[in-house]
Amino acid sequence: MSVTLWVMLAVCLAVFFWAVGAYNRLVRLKNAIANAFGQIDVQLKRRYDLIPNLVEVARKYLAHESETLEAVIAARNQARTAEQAAAASPLNAGALGALAGAEQLLGGALGRLFAVAEAYPDLKADQTMRELSEELASTENRIGFARQAYNDHVLEFNDAAAQFPTLIVARLFTFLPQDMLASTTSEVERAPVKVAF
Repeated sequence: MSVTLWVMLAVCLAVFFWAVGAYNRLVRLKNAIANAFGQIDVQLKRRYDLIPNLVEVARKYLAHESETLEAVIAARNQARTAEQAAAASPLNAGALGALAGAEQLLGGALGRLFAVAEAYPDLKADQTMRELSEELASTENRIGFARQAYNDHVLEFNDAAAQFPTLIVARLFTFLPQDMLASTTSEVERAPVKVAF
């Protein structure tokens, strides 16, 4: 075999091994995104489990505010359904968008519940209500941290898939850019849910 043939073979092997490495890195990064969403999913489930308990404690004090309580439960159920759809397909932009919308509704409903509860000193003083509120606040913080980690993984994947020469492998194997979990644009919607009593 001639030297030229050996050089061509070496170049082909180098390109092949580089392409395999680039593909494996993109797969690893995409799996990291799915794992990061799994962490959000765990915290959302924890949140959804806390809300019925919070509503039950509030129900005995807010009997005439049943519309507010029902709105919280309905928003929680809608958010949980959206979360399950997003968990089934964590890389689906439509499912993540639906989850974000449902979470906004839930945040608004919880905000109304806490605003109504402020007017009831007995409810504010209830030990179970305070504990549930603290758990909910802690869970909200964990959700925020998990969303940040998710967005960090999405950024790393999108950067890797958009940089040359890995871009060639990304396009060849249809590694599409992923959407970040974005905050809402309205200042009212950006306001944190008030959970302190």
